[in-house]
Amino acid sequence: MSDDLYKRILDSLYDGVYLVDPDRRITYWNSGAERITGYRPDEAMGRRCQDNFLVHVDDRGNSLCLNGCPLSWTMANGQPLETEVYLQHRDGYRVPISVRATPIRDETGRVVGAVEVFSDNSRIAAMTDLNKELRQLFLLDPLTEVGNRRFLEQQLMARLNEQDRYGWRVGVLFVDIDHFKEINDRNDHIVGDRVIRMVVRTLVNGVRSFDIVGRWGGDEFVVLIMNVDKEQLHTISEKLRRLIESSGFAEAGETIRVTVSVGGVLAAVGENPEAVIRRADRLMLASKTAGRNRVTIGDLPEPG
Repeated sequence: MSDDLYKRILDSLYDGVYLVDPDRRITYWNSGAERITGYRPDEAMGRRCQDNFLVHVDDRGNSLCLNGCPLSWTMANGQPLETEVYLQHRDGYRVPISVRATPIRDETGRVVGAVEVFSDNSRIAAMTDLNKELRQLFLLDPLTEVGNRRFLEQQLMARLNEQDRYGWRVGVLFVDIDHFKEINDRNDHIVGDRVIRMVVRTLVNGVRSFDIVGRWGGDEFVVLIMNVDKEQLHTISEKLRRLIESSGFAEAGETIRVTVSVGGVLAAVGENPEAVIRRADRLMLASKTAGRNRVTIGDLPEPG
């Protein structure tokens, strides 16, 4: 079978596939890899994993390209490895992927490279049908393609009713981009829009399939986390904060990065949506006051 036929077969796969030599230099990059990462073959081939252009991190935000690379491990140990990590899309946002790394051996059994096959675990593709429905109902934010404030208010009311009826605890996160006005002033609104889309997609890709992300307005977002306790809410909030902190995209020779301040609360039984959002908003402001790029989780309000 010819090399061209092999490449056509690999390009037909939905998964991303790339090959590296012993120095972890990319020697092949298929169409699936381009679709998932946004990088064309001519932008990826010849680069090395340790160049860190995909900026792989775990769910704690720890960098893996320089320390903990699956390809490096599989070549050193001669064994396949499966793991789940986050890569950085060309547009800056985080994409969760399942990775399968396998060593490549020559006819003598010596390891001469490795292949990585990775699958997109994000919710972006799965949201397409929902977005069409929301657009028809005027519930979609056109910039980010997530639900708008009206949608969030409707969803929060429905989730609070479920909590009162079934006892499923609802967590609410109020998320605000730090120093966003400075980003707009220093660059332009096009860059500001890219930042907002980057943050939203990272939030969407960082929560579970049944959680809800929406744009409250401007550079403020609300995340509804279902069926959690206070410790779980804090863990999820910190994960989202770290993923956003480690995201970024190139613009005019510099890398644009942002952080967020987060306030989080558990809704009380019988509490109305306005009160829940107000508490989360106040805690977000507390995170700002305490130095930004942090999470503040509140206690339940006193009864009465």
